[in-house]
Amino acid sequence: MRVLVTGHDGYIGAVLVPLFLDAGHEVVGLDAGWFSECTIGGELADVPAIAKDVRDVEASDLEGFDAVVHLAAVSNDPIGDLNPDVTYAINHRASVRLAEQAKTAGVERFLFSSSCSLYGAQGDAPVGEDAAFNPVTPYGESKVLAERHISPLADDSFSPVYLRNATAYGLSPRHRGDLVVNNLTAYAYATGEVRMESDGTPWRPLVHIRDIARAFLVMLEAPREKVHDVAYNVGGNAENYQIRDVAKIVEEVVEGSTVTLAENASPDKRSYRVSFDKIESALDFTPEWTVRRSVAEMLEAYRAIGLTIDEFRSPRFLRLARVKQLVAEGVLGDDLRRRAAPVAS
Repeated sequence: MRVLVTGHDGYIGAVLVPLFLDAGHEVVGLDAGWFSECTIGGELADVPAIAKDVRDVEASDLEGFDAVVHLAAVSNDPIGDLNPDVTYAINHRASVRLAEQAKTAGVERFLFSSSCSLYGAQGDAPVGEDAAFNPVTPYGESKVLAERHISPLADDSFSPVYLRNATAYGLSPRHRGDLVVNNLTAYAYATGEVRMESDGTPWRPLVHIRDIARAFLVMLEAPREKVHDVAYNVGGNAENYQIRDVAKIVEEVVEGSTVTLAENASPDKRSYRVSFDKIESALDFTPEWTVRRSVAEMLEAYRAIGLTIDEFRSPRFLRLARVKQLVAEGVLGDDLRRRAAPVAS
């Protein structure tokens, strides 16, 4: 198939694009280029790309594609909290508009990168795709709204599918340090502390980005009747963890490290366990990666570059710091749109 991948130059996109190419698909990227300097090493796939804000995509940009994989988004809760309206503008309204333009252009399949965070605060029982939404952040709510308003576009010629990814982790050429497994591993290596920012009790489903990429490929190639206007939780039942258990794994893998509790650590109101029975039974999908295996891989990468804690806290690895840097430099406006030229101070 000929596939357009929005956010192809980001954390997940940098891993997904090579997988799609290896499977024989033709890929074109679309990216605003916010994180082009956020590298840890590793080669990026060289594909044709459109340099464009996802808010500005037109039907003419999408003509001739069989599918759109929509990854581009304000990517986490801290950035979402920085400017909630921009979060809704990009993650909700621009996503719906992109789906509308894709349908107008004759694109048959639209794969939307949603999130298990839309389940928000739940009890201890695993929740499935039919669970009530209870988002506790603008990021989570933006994903609820996007799914809700893309769904009415589904018809005989246009098939959206919603991939509700568990919390991502794992090594990427466009690496992120603001994800819990990646963060704990880096702190353990660079400081000897597995530094928990919460009391460790919250439940969180976790999934490696290579498994997320595999899930998108499965959804792209699946029979239409299995994905048409359907939501799937993406992850595995064995990969629901309490954060303190993740910290313990990191402590065991990173020799000489010790679990510590940050000052003012408190319970995280985001706590949810997720059932992945549906994706396993309907599409025979189960993750190949575990947290322990990924911690070992990231540890090797951190050692290879001699990662320091100051570097890890920099815009190179922390998305919120990078966005603030681009705004401070005048590259992005307060609406997170790229300016034609930096604004003089």
